Amino acid sequence: MKALVSNLMYRVVSLGFCSTLCLAQDDPAARAALPEYKFIPAASSDELTPALPLGDELFKVWTRSQGDQGARRYSSLSQINRSNVAALEPAWTFHSGDGAANIQCTPIVVDGVLYAPTAGRAIVALDAASGSERWRVSFEINGSVRLQDAPARRGLMYWPGDNAHPPRLMIGAGDWIYALDPQTGKTLQGFGENGRAFLPTGATVSGAVYKNVFVTSGLFGDVYGFDVRDGRQLWRFKSVAQEGEIGGETWDKPQQGANGWGGLSVDEARGIAFVSLGAPRPDMVGVWRLGDNLFSNCLLALDALTGKRLWHFQDVRHDLWDLDVCTPPNLVTITRDGRKIDAVTAMSKAGHLMLLDRVSGKPIFPWRLRRAPVSNLPGEQTSAYQPDPELPEPISRMEFSRDQITDRTPEARAFVEKIVQRANYGFFAPFEEGKPTLYTGSRGGAEWSGAAVDVPTGRLYVTSNRWVSKITVISNDERPRNPGQPPTRGEAHYALQCAACHGANRGGAGTAPPLYALKGRLSDSDVLALLQTGRGLMPPNTVLNEVEKRELLDFLFRRDLPKAAAPVADGSGDGRRQYTFDGFQFLVDNEGYPGIKPPWGSLNCYDLNTGKVLWRSPLGELKELTKQGVPLTGSQNLGGATVTAGGLVFVAGTEDEKLRAFDAETGVELWSAKLPFAGTAAPAVYEAGGVQYVVVTATGGGRVGGPSGMGDAIVAFRLKGK
Repeated sequence: MKALVSNLMYRVVSLGFCSTLCLAQDDPAARAALPEYKFIPAASSDELTPALPLGDELFKVWTRSQGDQGARRYSSLSQINRSNVAALEPAWTFHSGDGAANIQCTPIVVDGVLYAPTAGRAIVALDAASGSERWRVSFEINGSVRLQDAPARRGLMYWPGDNAHPPRLMIGAGDWIYALDPQTGKTLQGFGENGRAFLPTGATVSGAVYKNVFVTSGLFGDVYGFDVRDGRQLWRFKSVAQEGEIGGETWDKPQQGANGWGGLSVDEARGIAFVSLGAPRPDMVGVWRLGDNLFSNCLLALDALTGKRLWHFQDVRHDLWDLDVCTPPNLVTITRDGRKIDAVTAMSKAGHLMLLDRVSGKPIFPWRLRRAPVSNLPGEQTSAYQPDPELPEPISRMEFSRDQITDRTPEARAFVEKIVQRANYGFFAPFEEGKPTLYTGSRGGAEWSGAAVDVPTGRLYVTSNRWVSKITVISNDERPRNPGQPPTRGEAHYALQCAACHGANRGGAGTAPPLYALKGRLSDSDVLALLQTGRGLMPPNTVLNEVEKRELLDFLFRRDLPKAAAPVADGSGDGRRQYTFDGFQFLVDNEGYPGIKPPWGSLNCYDLNTGKVLWRSPLGELKELTKQGVPLTGSQNLGGATVTAGGLVFVAGTEDEKLRAFDAETGVELWSAKLPFAGTAAPAVYEAGGVQYVVVTATGGGRVGGPSGMGDAIVAFRLKGK
């Protein structure tokens, strides 16, 4: 029966939009003849899954970075509430003293002890009431630092143990899952090899546990189940559908995994793991991966014990725009047809909020798909339909239009209009060679930090950005290096200094852009300046001397190749064109502000019972604009919200380096406090010694930045006099 349901759901959710249809329909006349809209029908009333009860005790503790196994980030504590939040003040500030780095992990608290990563790649245990350090364990790095090498990069969790196995902290670091003793920080020798288990695709997110199975996903793809007791790998689910299996026909050739950095949650009553999976690779170019590319851009439901697929729901098909399903799925209980039902959410950079029945995966509201344009890029073939949902209402819309152009000043508008005049834009507009494409995406819609759920009401609170990406796809006619030749000095520098972020083959990873075809977009002086100053997540390079930098440039610009190397025609061996893109650029005005009308960042409240937005509040202040009399615009933000039974939504992550409290009912800002650095992770809420605290990691850096740069702080707040 389960297999039958699984196959039915595949047909319902995919609607047959596989690579075969994509190939057959990628013709302008044939595409235009298709119906403009199609719908995935909503679950009928008798198909909805009745809600199971939840105990209040579940939400009085914070033992996972997402709050609980269901990633709700809800606290039932109410000592701090609307009536007294103005009296909130710092209780303690901890500085790790081991460097400065962007930390994106929410701390957890167990029995009066707070656990968190530090800027210097350590895990610390602090007294949750005073902030004093109890222990610290560091993680050594061999070679250059990679994204996955940050311990507990985007979360950690506590497992209470069982009759035969002691409690443990479960964290990912590098290519390993570690089990640490909460009392000492030492690895537990009965777990894996010397206290750690190998994770082939790199650690990144907080896992979740069902019975004895620790479920986690890899930074570069796939989902895993480990025995939480002894570290054995129990199963592995391939995020790129395999040949001969469901979804295998949605790829026309083998590919690397759709990444799993969005996060996951577990329904402990039903044994279902829900996983968010990101866009396929490479970004922006799909000529080597034709088809709808399952299970990229999906919310995936797996049997937590076996790793077997139960259902999937795909958002964007054949993603060319880096529009990941990027948030930890939230387990929610809502009211439909007069009764409580259990559902699950997922959100994407495209601005889509998916609300699905937890057991069947069918949408709660009809899911609308709209006919999408064909590609003009030789070799590219787009999917015939893309999501255009009506309910739940979008967080933001991916589509850019001229009426969005900024009117902040006449000069700003004129500057942006010139860019728009020569750009490509519209509903899922595919890329055109050498022409900028504008859309809200790479810093739009939801972000990896996800949402918070007010459990009693079924309301959801999600932060979002509204920046317009400006991406240009260009031809890449670089000559390949003869693999039989030894690496040049420049290539050796690249392997040590750059490959961890930009990839061993210069293809880019995460927010690090590809470094192909640099000669068409950068000069030597441009690259030297970037090495000197850094930009965004890229730090300045203080290791290479001037001669070594020049050798690196010779490699990046392909000047150190033997003259006998032949030009590359397609990069794939089957006649396909080779392309790259110019990095993650954004539409900004003459002064560097977003080139569209505000808000540029917001906190959004949804009533999931109706799918409607109840309110949207600008999030973040740009003081220089406030001084000019500009109404609150909101700013880019990256941290996520937490909601409490006291009627408050706490959120940091803004450029102005503040922690804020909003009225959960109205969206009115009730309180704020300046942090030492921007807080780029959601706050945690806990109780210690009868006192309620709100704590946030405040280290700055990353895409949000902030005037103070990067640091090493964790800051806790409590009511004055407590």
